[in-house]
Amino acid sequence: MAIIRITTGADGQSHFEDLEPRLEPLEDMSEQGTLYEGSGIVIRRFDPNRSNDWHHAPGRYCVFTVSGAVEIEVGDGSTRHLGAGDILIAEDTTGQGHITREVGDEPRVSIFVPLPE
Repeated sequence: MAIIRITTGADGQSHFEDLEPRLEPLEDMSEQGTLYEGSGIVIRRFDPNRSNDWHHAPGRYCVFTVSGAVEIEVGDGSTRHLGAGDILIAEDTTGQGHITREVGDEPRVSIFVPLPE
């Protein structure tokens, strides 16, 4: 995954800068890092064999799936399959929550952008 920043240099011209996010392993078969310090935007990479039983969204987030795929189950038993290019708005911060199951052979990479409360 390429993360490329465009900046203006001291010479007044625009320049590319390649950014390499530092992903730290979590205890739930995933890794997490910040996209841009202080922005609240989080990058997560999920192991393809990971599933997460009933849980709440960690806050109100807009979740962009960059690669891989996930199946999400909600309280009424409905499921949705999200893949690259799909966007989820997660707001179930209370109540029963939802289940996530990674699907396919490749890790899922998602970008979590916080939404105002």
